Amino acid sequence: MRYLFIKEYQEQFSFSALCRVMAVCRGGFYAWCKRDKSVRHLQNERLTEQIKTAHKESKETYGSPRIFADFKEAGIACGEKRIARLMRLAKIRAVPPKRFVVTTDSDHDMPIAKNLLDRIFDAEKPDTRWTADITYIWTSQGWLYLAVILDLFSRRIVGWAMDQAIDRSLVLSALDMAIVSRRPAQNMLCHSDRGSQYASDDYQTRLKDAGIVCSMSRRGNCWDNAPTESFFASLKKEMVYRTRFETREQARSAIFHWIEVWYNRKRRHSAIGYISPDAFERQHQQDAVTAKAA
Repeated sequence: MRYLFIKEYQEQFSFSALCRVMAVCRGGFYAWCKRDKSVRHLQNERLTEQIKTAHKESKETYGSPRIFADFKEAGIACGEKRIARLMRLAKIRAVPPKRFVVTTDSDHDMPIAKNLLDRIFDAEKPDTRWTADITYIWTSQGWLYLAVILDLFSRRIVGWAMDQAIDRSLVLSALDMAIVSRRPAQNMLCHSDRGSQYASDDYQTRLKDAGIVCSMSRRGNCWDNAPTESFFASLKKEMVYRTRFETREQARSAIFHWIEVWYNRKRRHSAIGYISPDAFERQHQQDAVTAKAA
């Protein structure tokens, strides 16, 4: 028991002091360690499983300090440093805290469009009402900003762009992608917040050239763009907050896959009958063909 106590706490206290207090010699301890190697391995395996359970029960939000507190309350003898080491070896990480960044700069003197959308978040056919917004993703290299264009008919993301800078070129790239891929009809509505990126001359000119009518939310009212906010919430809850991105390129790749491979093509959406945006649009096309043939 004395050797086990020293082994458990040698990372927290001086090894010499532990040997002195427990009245054991270094040689005896080292000899015991050689014999106990397999026992230690089994202990680590058992502790790792207990750590995984605690981590899962916390919805993957607990790091070593909170898991240590859980273990202490449950009477499990294990130091915090040992927990942290076992978590690193098993690649168990806590979900990083949510960081808040302001993406809407509405303190400008550029013209503001009326709220023509007026929270009418459905559409009878594709490319009649779009919404646009910006969010942010943390990486070890700094922030990565994501701009999207969402079609309210199918909830499909029809345009997107990512960059480390949050300026009008970001939203222009997302808009250009949507216009090229969808070729919307004249007088389609595109709704955004009143941020400087969306109020800029370049963005407004691009809308006019494409025959798109601009709509903007009221000041500080995120509910005026609720579907896009909901999309960002799903992206972050289901993927971003569960991933630690070391580089912006890693984040770009993961977000691209989540949007184009998962969200648009496979993820079931509650607003469109629990099918994917892609399937919803295909169903609409088939219904149109059937109605025309009838």
